[in-house]
Amino acid sequence: MNGTESKLHMDVLQIILEGIRAADPEEAVTRSLKLENGKLRIDTSLFDLEGKLYLVGFGKAAYKMAKAALRVLGDVVEEGVISIPKGFKVEEELENVDIVFSGHPKPDMGSIEAGKKILKLAEQAGEQDIVLVLISGGGSALMEYPVEGVSLDDIARTSILLMNSGADIYELNTVRKHLSRVKGGQLAKAIFPATTVSLIISDVVGDRVDMIASGPTAPDPTTFQDAWFIMEKYHLIEKIPSNVKSYLERGLRGEAPETPKEGDPIFKKVYNHIIASNIASLRKMKEKAEEMGYNSLILTSMIQGEAREVGKVIAALALEVKKSGNPVKPPAVILAGGETTVTVKGSGRGGRNQELALSAAIQIKDSKGIVIASVGSDGIDGPTDAAGAIVDGYTVAKAYDQGLNAIRYLENNDSYTFFKKVGGLVETGYTGTNVNDFIVAIVV
Repeated sequence: MNGTESKLHMDVLQIILEGIRAADPEEAVTRSLKLENGKLRIDTSLFDLEGKLYLVGFGKAAYKMAKAALRVLGDVVEEGVISIPKGFKVEEELENVDIVFSGHPKPDMGSIEAGKKILKLAEQAGEQDIVLVLISGGGSALMEYPVEGVSLDDIARTSILLMNSGADIYELNTVRKHLSRVKGGQLAKAIFPATTVSLIISDVVGDRVDMIASGPTAPDPTTFQDAWFIMEKYHLIEKIPSNVKSYLERGLRGEAPETPKEGDPIFKKVYNHIIASNIASLRKMKEKAEEMGYNSLILTSMIQGEAREVGKVIAALALEVKKSGNPVKPPAVILAGGETTVTVKGSGRGGRNQELALSAAIQIKDSKGIVIASVGSDGIDGPTDAAGAIVDGYTVAKAYDQGLNAIRYLENNDSYTFFKKVGGLVETGYTGTNVNDFIVAIVV
């Protein structure tokens, strides 16, 4: 790596950190939540505090969100429960709020404990009460309560089968909603007749409230038929646990209750507010890039698809900018966000961001003045301790110098091992937030 590439690496990392800062849970909650003359204000909505105010939260950002909410609301909060990932370092206990440590990405018994405690609190709320629900990415795993006859292991095995088959978050959550007592609007149903007010940090492409953390406080447009179709699509009917198959079949026959739908009276007392998202972070990243002297362009906050294919597209865009100045003239920063998937065929270790970056590195081999990074805003990329990876035109050549074949590592889904040997891992640790992934390409 020469001096120019070294500087570009630093610039890319600064831009990514700006995106993470823009999604900081404490700042997002503090911006959105106010206590005014004994009333609760959420953005432009005002709620009378005639009864009690309860607080529940689940997700990677739940602790910081709750901390900020308590700073604003103080002793107005009667009682609360939040579920956060095991390993998250809690700076201090939260007054009147029970903290449950749960499994992520694989739910565990802590997840069930959280689900039961949150449901119990929800059901004790009365008609004049308000339940403030703090939702963020990872909430699907961190709060769970399986339907009768389906075990936690059944749900975990089903989820892993879907993820390894390349199912996207919409498909994954469609299935999970129909195996749970708390997802797909069912938490809002438990809270009713109390009022539900949700503050949401979106980790779902397109910011669909019914999909973020599997939509516990939103009407669910999906059905048992949709869940069954997804299983058929990925040829998983005979691979999923028998309890899951049996329950879905019961749902198809109308013998298991559907999730609550649009028009259900319970949603007349539900207010969902998105307070941080991928596009909001990309806009801040664009501002930062322009302050640094780059011509910048946001492509989209809704990228989906196979990580390695998206990596090729990002690389092609960077090469086009280098060659023709289209669609933005160098020095340029191209920004994108979303969430890709990986269809696992090899036996290696990695995550979608590292796989995307490795694919891009192969495409930009020997190209000077191009640096590309892909990073998870939560600081976690797949089952690894890295947030993602950063590459340039020298990455593949550096690997060859060590006797490593980048293409073979990509084919084996072994991007983490590749970058561990060659260099390029981006390691942030838990960021305490999650608004999908950030992709940054700099071209000079």
